[in-house]
Amino acid sequence: MRGLVWMKDRGAEYAEVDLGPELTAVGVAIGTDPVPYRLAYTLRTLPGYMTEMLSVRAHGPGWSRALDLRRSARGTWSCETKEEGDLDGPPPGGDMRVLNDALDCDLGLSPLTKTMPVLRHGLNTCEGRMDFVMAWVGVPHLQVIHHPQRYTHLGPNAVRYESEGFSADLAFDHDGIVTDYPGLAKLLT
Repeated sequence: MRGLVWMKDRGAEYAEVDLGPELTAVGVAIGTDPVPYRLAYTLRTLPGYMTEMLSVRAHGPGWSRALDLRRSARGTWSCETKEEGDLDGPPPGGDMRVLNDALDCDLGLSPLTKTMPVLRHGLNTCEGRMDFVMAWVGVPHLQVIHHPQRYTHLGPNAVRYESEGFSADLAFDHDGIVTDYPGLAKLLT
């Protein structure tokens, strides 16, 4: 079990992470964009780092959102949501039918979920480039969308992440945890 702290350009994140044949994590994040929020999450993967469950709770002044996102061993996604109060933007959840080719969730503004596809395919240690579809969870609204992403091995513990015209060269530690995500976060411990 590791305790991880990332300082973000617009907030911070703390997670307790256990890496074995599966990844389990419990974390909390605070942020300021697009509105001030506090977020708590629990993440669990199946062997091979494929998402099994992501449970997220977000709240701010006068509103709260909850999302329980699950992927069955057969690859079928489902979610339960709850929302209270006034938060401009999309509601939590989304069309789960468009996610059946996704193996992973990607929690917006969290460097932790970049670990799963990188470890599964050894992209932090071996040459290669892979395209993925993610069940991307927007923060703080908790909307879930189909999100194509590309990961390219650049060298030992260095991977380029690309998505919809955006790219960042990510640095990883020996465990496959993101240590530097330019424009988003830097690992402190």
